[in-house]
Amino acid sequence: MAPAAINIKPVEVHNIETAPEKRPRTLKHLLRANHANHSIVYHNLSFDNHMAHILSSAYLLGADAAHLHHIYDVEASELEPWKESPNEILLSDWRDYLGDKHYQRAYIDFYEDQLALRFSYDWKKLVEEFMFNGKNPLVNGLIGGLGHPLIHLGYAFEIDNREVAIEALALSSVQYDFLHKYIDDPSYTKPSSFKMTSPTELLNKLAADERFDGLFKRPGFGNIDTIFKKHEALLLEYWNAWELADPTRQFEESQEAAVRLLVATVTNGTHAYNFFTVHLLTTSHAIRILLPYIPARFHANVVREWWLLALAVYVANLRPRIDPDNVPADLKGKGWSYVEDKALRGPWATDAHFVKAVRAMREAALTWGDVHEQYLAAAVRFVDDFEGWVFGG
Repeated sequence: MAPAAINIKPVEVHNIETAPEKRPRTLKHLLRANHANHSIVYHNLSFDNHMAHILSSAYLLGADAAHLHHIYDVEASELEPWKESPNEILLSDWRDYLGDKHYQRAYIDFYEDQLALRFSYDWKKLVEEFMFNGKNPLVNGLIGGLGHPLIHLGYAFEIDNREVAIEALALSSVQYDFLHKYIDDPSYTKPSSFKMTSPTELLNKLAADERFDGLFKRPGFGNIDTIFKKHEALLLEYWNAWELADPTRQFEESQEAAVRLLVATVTNGTHAYNFFTVHLLTTSHAIRILLPYIPARFHANVVREWWLLALAVYVANLRPRIDPDNVPADLKGKGWSYVEDKALRGPWATDAHFVKAVRAMREAALTWGDVHEQYLAAAVRFVDDFEGWVFGG
């Protein structure tokens, strides 16, 4: 029996391609400038170009044209120009170079050529062909590169932009790594010794599991490879323990967990917001955007991809305890307009991950309703308390 679909309404799509107003025109022009001038991975092929992420997030939060230009100038100062790839990529060999970042320019050219030659410039048909079709489809590897391909693809759909879609396909190709096998190979999905439907409860159980004690001396992204090489069975026990009995409800709970992981693990007064944990929130947001547009047969797997990444990052960061008391209940009259103003006009308004996190929490609140204002409380605490990212020990 096919897995149940996750049924949520599409978000509003912002068509910047034909809109006559200055704000959408500005976003369109800046995205094109970034696409033409800056590589998608840079700094020894280890950093990701976040220009599309912060421009789109700020735009969706209401940034005016002047602020979008300011963001572009700040972000562009860190980026690098394109470099030629060793050779071109053809339809006959496009999978041969998956995972090789030296071919980022070649993959951009390849997908742009395919868009023109085979899909009459319909980027959604291009994405459907290369993301969802064939053996080991790219969609099953979107959490490579800390989920940046997934995040990028979400923005492509939300602002209906073919340049961002092309970049998402190219990122999916050059950041394709071993993680896809956990979805592609069904042997990794097996009964666990326990089952839970709540991801937060599973994370709390993991935090108390002594088998994970002492695996690493200090937190950090570098621990992730070691987790899969030396402790795969432990991690997969928790991966398989999440039961998607009601996939839509479980996805809602996973979005709640993503917010808690970023905000409720930070002890009051420490301001220690983890750079890698924020990617769990922004990848969850991307899934929320994408679910109404991707084939239903991939819904459960995309969410399970996120869960695998979440577990790996959580263990790599030494399993910080989720403490609800870290998020004050008294909002002191602050609402979403206050939070959005902090994202657009506060001291971190040009920090891509800060702005994306605010945008993700705001959309989660709109998606599920925020009757008890838990999303708002987390967002207020985040924008008031944030003083920069920590990257590990």
